[in-house]
Amino acid sequence: MKIIVPMAGRGSRLRPHTLTVPKPLIPVVGKPIVHRLVTDIAKVLGEPIDEIAFILGDPAFFGEDVVQSLKELAESLGAKGTIYRQDQPLGTGHAIMCAKDSLSGPAVIAYADTLIRADFNLDKDADSVIWVKQVERPEAYGVVKLNENKEIVELVEKPQEFVSDLAVIGIYYFKDVGVLKNELQYVLDNDIINGGEYQINDGIKRMMADGKRFVTGKVDEWMDCGNKNVTVETNTRMLGFLQQDQEVLISATVKNENSTIIEPCYIGEGVVLKNATVGPNVSIGDNCIVEDTTIKNSLIQTNTTIKNANLDNAMIGNHVKYDGKFTAISIGDYSILE
Repeated sequence: MKIIVPMAGRGSRLRPHTLTVPKPLIPVVGKPIVHRLVTDIAKVLGEPIDEIAFILGDPAFFGEDVVQSLKELAESLGAKGTIYRQDQPLGTGHAIMCAKDSLSGPAVIAYADTLIRADFNLDKDADSVIWVKQVERPEAYGVVKLNENKEIVELVEKPQEFVSDLAVIGIYYFKDVGVLKNELQYVLDNDIINGGEYQINDGIKRMMADGKRFVTGKVDEWMDCGNKNVTVETNTRMLGFLQQDQEVLISATVKNENSTIIEPCYIGEGVVLKNATVGPNVSIGDNCIVEDTTIKNSLIQTNTTIKNANLDNAMIGNHVKYDGKFTAISIGDYSILE
């Protein structure tokens, strides 16, 4: 089994946090989004992973440190890590074809801006499985249309009239991903463009027209990381799940000086808390200092110092110095103070 991970986008909706860190490497509960996604998919599949292929963007942004971390992630799952580059943002289908040398045999394709919680048996008799989640507003999503046998017969993008309430979440299984490769090559060769880009859906629709059998795989939870607010919400939900799983979320190296921790919280290595109240639903990365501050429902990355603050629904990046009593400030591009 292979896992193919297109992750070349810059994550503009999550700025300023993605100005220096690619969105798939933004940490949620102390671990990068893509690391959590790939690990959870491997757990659901329940079988050996031979290769994980990552499709990255500009080397100036997705540099050697990113490459090394992704190869180490693959190796931790017993797989070979392969790196490809998408040099132009030409769509989902184009991104997948950038990894065409790895497109053979059974594979999962997963876009690295979402997290899941799932526990089910994969239908390997189907030609493809498309992961879906029941949603309240299907008109805001791409959805699947099913026949009487619960097989997928059509993909409909943001339907104005009700088709189904099963939204496509961006994770797919192909019994032979080489079939998709051939159909996407046809899409590229014949310049079949939708929304100005080459789309995976056009390859899938050609497979359906050829009689391939598509079925749904339902996830228990689908958590987006598209912008600041939903990423903070995802952090909160993931904290709850990991607490249920009885994972250790607070490092033994935390230095607590007259501070209160209201769980669930993730607190990383070398964090110092002074006269602070932290939680619930807070993640604090390694080597942060939090002093004379109250934080709840927030996500703080690494090597950051926060003093004299009262934070709720906040997301603060790496190497930040924030004093709630500031008078002289230096704030980078795309920052928001509300």
